[in-house]
Amino acid sequence: MTLSCILVEDEPLAAEKLKLFIERVPSLKLMGSFENAFDGLCFLNSHEVDLLFLDIQMEVMTGIELIENLSCKPHVIITSAYSDYALKGYELNVSDYLLKPYSFDRFLSSVNKVADEVKLKKEMAHDVPGAALFIRSEYKLESIPLHDILYIEGMQGYLKIYLPNKKVLTKQSFKNILTMLPPQEFVRVHKSYVVALSKITSVVQNKIKIGEKLIPVGDMYKKDFYESII
Repeated sequence: MTLSCILVEDEPLAAEKLKLFIERVPSLKLMGSFENAFDGLCFLNSHEVDLLFLDIQMEVMTGIELIENLSCKPHVIITSAYSDYALKGYELNVSDYLLKPYSFDRFLSSVNKVADEVKLKKEMAHDVPGAALFIRSEYKLESIPLHDILYIEGMQGYLKIYLPNKKVLTKQSFKNILTMLPPQEFVRVHKSYVVALSKITSVVQNKIKIGEKLIPVGDMYKKDFYESII
């Protein structure tokens, strides 16, 4: 399995080292190298890649800001000389954090971790009826069949995904998760809720009922919601 990748790194020596490491791994295909986050963001918004190697402290735009502005996020491996951003990286669901200077063995371990995640996604999507949503929850990548999702609730920077028998908490934004959900099946109905249309049992006075849960329909979402069900 080949993983397409790009690197965003403003230090020439660090970028050259990373390129040499990438060249040593047959399963990696380098699609581009960028000296600043803005150029990397522009490329990612018009090209699909599997993996992004990303420095954090850069001028104009930081690596963190790049991740936050991506409309469709690839797997991300942060490469930084500072450990301060490790927690923030976890909150943004990055795949790994390489602390400079890192060895080739550590680099390869990180790449293999991403390869395993990509492989798992493909296998689960094949095995589970319909498609699956892959969410980083706590310290694992969890597969959630789309047909099991009842609704999603936003709360203080987190999303809580409600399933018939459990809830999954993830540090993620509505903007990001909506890019992963089929729009014909899931609709945002409130600043704090996305619902699965197939799970709605009734709609009364701008309140959606799913199981025993009543979910309000926000004024700015009414038009799109009712057009999706009528």
